[in-house]
Amino acid sequence: MTAACLICGCRDHVPLFRSSDRLYHTTTEKFAVLRCQECGLMRLDPQPPPDEVHRYYPPDYWYAPDASAAGRLEEAYRRLVLRDHVTFVERAMRDSSARGPVLDVGCGGGLFLGQLRRRGFNVVGLDFSREAAAIAWKQNQAPAVCAALERPPFAPQSVACVTMFHVLEHLHNPRRYLVAARELLAPDGRLIVQVPNAGCWQFRVLGRRWNGLDVPRHLFDYRDSDIAKMIEAAGFEVVRRKYFSLRDNPAGMASSLAPWLDPMARRVRKKAESAPVRLIKDAIYFGLTVASIPFAALEAAVEAGSTIMLEARRR
Repeated sequence: MTAACLICGCRDHVPLFRSSDRLYHTTTEKFAVLRCQECGLMRLDPQPPPDEVHRYYPPDYWYAPDASAAGRLEEAYRRLVLRDHVTFVERAMRDSSARGPVLDVGCGGGLFLGQLRRRGFNVVGLDFSREAAAIAWKQNQAPAVCAALERPPFAPQSVACVTMFHVLEHLHNPRRYLVAARELLAPDGRLIVQVPNAGCWQFRVLGRRWNGLDVPRHLFDYRDSDIAKMIEAAGFEVVRRKYFSLRDNPAGMASSLAPWLDPMARRVRKKAESAPVRLIKDAIYFGLTVASIPFAALEAAVEAGSTIMLEARRR
């Protein structure tokens, strides 16, 4: 029996297409993407069981720089484009009276937290990977623990802001994470969520080749209205939306068009490349990313960007 829709509970669906892992090649298995006939929420079917989903995540799925010239350039680029996320959180914190640290859920190697820390914020990270948490501590001086948000090692109402960048689309039960985030937030605390936006132009143009689907790791594909409904149902009020991310939107389009050039995918797939070849491929990918900026900016200007970032206030 088809599972009930996460948003509206309807069991009727429309099959859209079947796809496999275009980016990391962890499997050749085909998965269906369905659309709810009532509310339009898209989801993967069948969804890999929680005890099997790890098969589709490479061990080094998160980002950590190496000491090569290409690695240093990639690190500098990531610091530059992460400013979008940092300034979004900074504004949210200026508008909030809550006190406590910024908690980044799914912090990976902690680059985002490191940038916030250097701007004077108290920060802490949460990640499933012990290795990622250790790198966050070592390379970015960002305290991080290996834990799940449903069982956090923090007291209720002890954090000022919870951030979840590209987390909710990976979860079997994202509502639990949103409820857990609300319990952790101090009064007037802020929730920052970013997910791929299935209502974007890129998906309309590229269809199953759109990188934001990321089959089979993305279990749900949200439009801005879908994610807003779910956040509000968890006890939040959405106060701000942003449809453009310099880190994600142009690069996502480049990876949709040429997944074999994606630097992280090449590293995860352990492609044997000499240093000159790596630099050349990275340069071509960077050029494709830059060329994608005008389209990404235009779709975002009409609220159809390939990601949606929301600020919500704890009610």
